[in-house]
Amino acid sequence: MSKLDARIATAPGRWLLLVHQIPAKPAYLRVKVWRRLQSIGAVAVKNAVYALPAGEQAQEDFAWLLREIAEGGGEAMICEARLVDGLTDEEVRGLFDAARDHDYDAIAKEARALAAGLRRKAGPQQRAEARAQLARLCVRQAQIVALDFFGANGREAADGLIAGLEEALREEKAAEPLAVATAGPLAELQGRVWVTRHGVHVDRIACAWLVRRFIDPDARFKFVPPRGYVPMAGELRFDMFQAEFTHEGDRCSVEVLLARSGLRDPALQAIAEIVHDIDLKDGKFGREECPGIKSLIAGVAMTHSDDEARIAAGTTILDNLYAYFRKKRA
Repeated sequence: MSKLDARIATAPGRWLLLVHQIPAKPAYLRVKVWRRLQSIGAVAVKNAVYALPAGEQAQEDFAWLLREIAEGGGEAMICEARLVDGLTDEEVRGLFDAARDHDYDAIAKEARALAAGLRRKAGPQQRAEARAQLARLCVRQAQIVALDFFGANGREAADGLIAGLEEALREEKAAEPLAVATAGPLAELQGRVWVTRHGVHVDRIACAWLVRRFIDPDARFKFVPPRGYVPMAGELRFDMFQAEFTHEGDRCSVEVLLARSGLRDPALQAIAEIVHDIDLKDGKFGREECPGIKSLIAGVAMTHSDDEARIAAGTTILDNLYAYFRKKRA
């Protein structure tokens, strides 16, 4: 089993906890332990109590860290736990997602800055330097993905920006896009099963709404784990790794889906711009409606744990927003 496989093979609802106490001196030990905890993707659930999803690799990582703490004069113990009261499993998963989203946001900001630099000046020397920077970004992205235990939302944006940079720096562009990317008629997108990661939020809710309202009213949706899913015949994936419709460059998934479906509607474009600003947090379009819609979608996610229920509640919001823009002419 590879290191990445060992990380993925975690028991649901089971956590490994490292409880430790570090002496005041030497001061470097505290910094060393903190850095090690960051490098293995652990999150703090209480003061001096760090968690990882239970698994082979997590146990090995904590065991090595325990040894370092003990050798430095500190105390530590590792225990396997099931949460009963206080913090819930979902809240702890949220801590992991927030940590990875922070990492992905840093990657995305660097990728956007690199892309902006290329647009301003793209001579041979600048392109060579950009390739070196992109290679470093790809390594960092891979390191973050290895610690993304639950599929944080920020990955799609970072992946899309990196893919856009790779395309921009490719000396000879590939001639063959995905078949679905040039499908053209909406008929090519109908009668499909649409697959995405469970725990849908603004971009995936908007994609599902767009599909059911404007592409295929009878569309069916399937919600799967963020990693390792192998699509079946007749399925189209969206807003997930290696999906047919996902982030590309600085565009979120609903922007990509809207463009490829051939729908030309200013009201839909306005909604896609709102979703972009909420999902990518880059303020690209500066739509005044963003704060209110962001709060409404956050309320939907907090109220509903079921993905179909989230889509249904989000549909009401987006239907009203669409009607507003149709009357306002976006």
